[in-house]
Amino acid sequence: MSEEELERKRPNVSDADGTRISEAEQTEKRKEKRKRRLQKEAEKADKRGVCYLSRVPPHMNPLKLRQLLSQYGEIQRIYLTPEDPAAQVRRKKAGGFRGQEFSEGWVEFTDKKVAKRVAKMLNGEQIGGKKRSSFYYDLWNIKYLSKFKWDDLTEETAFKNAIREQKLALELSAAKRERDFYLSKVDQSKALSKIEERLKKKQKVELAPKVIRQYPQKKPVEGKNAGDDKGQLSRDILAGVFGGSS
Repeated sequence: MSEEELERKRPNVSDADGTRISEAEQTEKRKEKRKRRLQKEAEKADKRGVCYLSRVPPHMNPLKLRQLLSQYGEIQRIYLTPEDPAAQVRRKKAGGFRGQEFSEGWVEFTDKKVAKRVAKMLNGEQIGGKKRSSFYYDLWNIKYLSKFKWDDLTEETAFKNAIREQKLALELSAAKRERDFYLSKVDQSKALSKIEERLKKKQKVELAPKVIRQYPQKKPVEGKNAGDDKGQLSRDILAGVFGGSS
């Protein structure tokens, strides 16, 4: 196939000024647009600021936190760390709040200057809001994280999750080893018990007393006429056998 035929089969794409461009040029332009978009996002991210909440009041959730802090500046993202599941189970068993609680959190403001001002202004102050809210009298524990970006948070969260999964795997492995060891000891104990039972039965058989059978015996005839009586008995027996008379 000639170059002219290949050229005719290429898609008919034109630039803004009507100039025909190839697929390679289109791909290059898309890459440049994506690069410019990423640069703009990076510039915006550099202008953002992150505040850290070392304590999240009870019954506080991301939606309520956004409502409280949005009045001080535009917020991009909020992340709250869920509490330990074991603590949640204990609280529910004790009859406490059955919803989701959080231990700490991060708030990303669009402008880092706003984030600095919010942290400086609110830290240690009463949360306030509606008096009916359960955290009305709680205090803000908020701090601005200098040179901290949201990507750092995602990396840290992923690292913590990996550490937690690794720790859980080790605990499960240790528990499995303990279970196998316990089961092996149980089987060994059962085998020893059976051996002891067999030995006890064998010892009982060996130590059993010998049975001596006793047969009744007629007492011998005594006296001076013993010989005459013996002869008389013999004649009586013979007479009974042969039908004779004495």
